[in-house]
Parts: sequence; C-alpha cells; structure tokens
Amino acid sequence: MIVKRIVANIETQDTSEAKHFYEEILGLNQLMDLDFIATYGSNEKMTTQISFLSEGGSGTPVPDLSVEVDNLDEVLTRIKDNGIPIVYGPTTEPWGVRRFYVRDPFGKLVNILTHL
Repeated sequence: MIVKRIVANIETQDTSEAKHFYEEILGLNQLMDLDFIATYGSNEKMTTQISFLSEGGSGTPVPDLSVEVDNLDEVLTRIKDNGIPIVYGPTTEPWGVRRFYVRDPFGKLVNILTHL
C-alpha cells in the first residue's frame, strides 16, 4: 500500500476567505470549488510529510501548517503589502531554514519557510 496524498482540512463557514491568502498571496491554484469545499494546491511534486511537534522550534508555538516556498522574500513582501501581521520572524534558524509565522484568515498559525 502507498499513501498517495495527505490533505490538510481547515473548518470554515466561508470557503471564499481562502482565495486571497492561499491563492493570491501564496500562489496556490484553486483545484476544486464546490459549495462546501475549496481546495488549493500546486502542480509541483511535493514530499508527503506529517510532523509531530512538542514546540515549533526556537521556543515558538506549534504551527498548524508549514508551507515551504522557493522565494521567501517575495511572499514576505506580499504579506506586508496586505497588512497581515507577522507573528514570528523572519529569522534564520540554526537547523537551516529561514521562516516567519502569520495567521491565515481562519486564525491558523502558518509557518512559511525556505530551506537555505
């Protein structure tokens, strides 16, 4: 048996709120839009992972999602231009990532990172 996909599910009564943050700021594509579900993704091949954390690293809270991007500065500019408060960072961590935390429209803590 092979696990083919892992999907993060975030509860909301208004799926349209995801469009601005996940499509316009993070650059994901809308893959599905039904009355009860809006799914965003990428055509990039991704590694399937599930992380179990006692903390978020460097004494930070555990993020709900981690999103690795290829250009952290570009995403950081979009975040700032849209007035989204940065909760942590940006910082370069001792384990070789540069990252920052923000809250998405649903209050979920999102770790946006790039590997150095």
